[in-house]
Amino acid sequence: MSRQKEDPVYNRVEELRSTRGLTRQQLADLVGVHYQTIGYLERGEYSPSLILAFKIAKALDAEIPEIFSIKPFKKGA
Repeated sequence: MSRQKEDPVYNRVEELRSTRGLTRQQLADLVGVHYQTIGYLERGEYSPSLILAFKIAKALDAEIPEIFSIKPFKKGA
């Protein structure tokens, strides 16, 4: 049984986290994950669960579509 490759989920986690003066560890603590998970998200190596996306949005005081997208974000947007 072969597994179909998932479509990428693009994100602005690193940009928004940095803008808010948070480290990966601080964001991880706020959302209840390991700091490496935040790194995987920022590099696009991991797509968050829906509940994690909501937690990240709350921690970053942003809406999910401002952080995650199935289309690449425009530079400077």
